[in-house]
Order: sequence, then structure tokens, then C-alpha cells
Amino acid sequence: MGALPVFRWRLAPDGYATRRQLRSRGLRPGGQPVAAQLERPRRRREPLVAYLYRIDLAKPVRPMTPARRRALECAMRARRTCPKCHTDAGYVIPPSLGMCVPCAYPEPCDALRSA
Repeated sequence: MGALPVFRWRLAPDGYATRRQLRSRGLRPGGQPVAAQLERPRRRREPLVAYLYRIDLAKPVRPMTPARRRALECAMRARRTCPKCHTDAGYVIPPSLGMCVPCAYPEPCDALRSA
């Protein structure tokens, strides 16, 4: 197996797409290997890399079934539930905090300024 073809940013030929571009067309890679890659040069750092897949080998996205919808709702609810106070925060709890903002910072900002 040879090396992957490398294209410069925004210069990939027709027929290739990233995962995100495939998804916007209602497609998925479907088990195919990476066909090429894009490289976006950056100063003083290694280039950004995006993997490309062939559009003609892509398969349609699987439909959302009721069981998959329930599982997704359950997973999202778990990401919004604070492990400390067990309430739905209404947003995805940041992994850096590990709990909702009121539990992470229980004192109001005014109390911190006066100290």
C-alpha cells in the first residue's frame, strides 16, 4: 500500500470529501479507508490535516430508529446532569469543572471581590 495523496488546503479534486462534508450530504464513509488528506500550513507548527474519503464509495447515513433516539436522549441527559446536586443544568457540564457552575463556584462573585 502506497502513501496517501496529499493536497493543499482548498485544492482537493472533485470526488473527495471530509466526514463533515459527507454528513452534510446525508452520507457516511461506510468502512472505506482514507483516500487522501488535506494539509493546511501553519506558521511555526505542523500543518493541520483533514482526511478525505471518496464520495462514490460513501453509503447513506443509517436512519434514526426510536431505540437510537432514546439512547441519544439518555446520553445527552447524563451529560447535562450534575453529579453533585443531581439536577439538570440545562447545558452540557464542562469536563474541566466536573459539575454545574453553581456547584463549582458556590459563592457569588460579589463576596469574592469584598474579601
